[in-house]
Amino acid sequence: MDQMERAWNVEEQIHAGVKAQPTFDDLFSDHHERLYRALYLIVGNSHEAEELMQDAFVKVLERWDRIDNPAGYLYRSALNSTRSRFRRLQLAAKRTLIADVAEDPFAAADLRDQVVRSLRQLPTRQRTALVLLDLLDLPSEEAAKHLRVTPATVRSLASHARAALKLSMEAP
Repeated sequence: MDQMERAWNVEEQIHAGVKAQPTFDDLFSDHHERLYRALYLIVGNSHEAEELMQDAFVKVLERWDRIDNPAGYLYRSALNSTRSRFRRLQLAAKRTLIADVAEDPFAAADLRDQVVRSLRQLPTRQRTALVLLDLLDLPSEEAAKHLRVTPATVRSLASHARAALKLSMEAP
């Protein structure tokens, strides 16, 4: 199909009321400023926030054809990167400040393993709702748009996820 035919098909879709699929450029223009502000508030440093935001957009672009909810994936990957960075900084600070107190590395590894396993056991929709509401602190109305469900459904999914996590973490 040549350029003229593609342009004609796009024009026909527009006139027929069919919305074109959003592009990566649309995602970037819609979310880059908001994501940057959120990350800046989390990390407190404009350079780190910018770096985390760019990394998140790169991850989305690399997987653009495979992800169903690019905005949700963008925020989730940005937040995961932020948490990883905080964990590394926290660990470095603990090693620096509390050098004489021996931390049981096996207990810490067991706890991390338990948390990861518990999160993996959650259904994807529950895990996504939990991230959007609790970690990104989005209102349920906005989270509902990302998940394409009602706000009540988002709150219910997150509530079920919290309860399942609690049970999973308390189990021996």
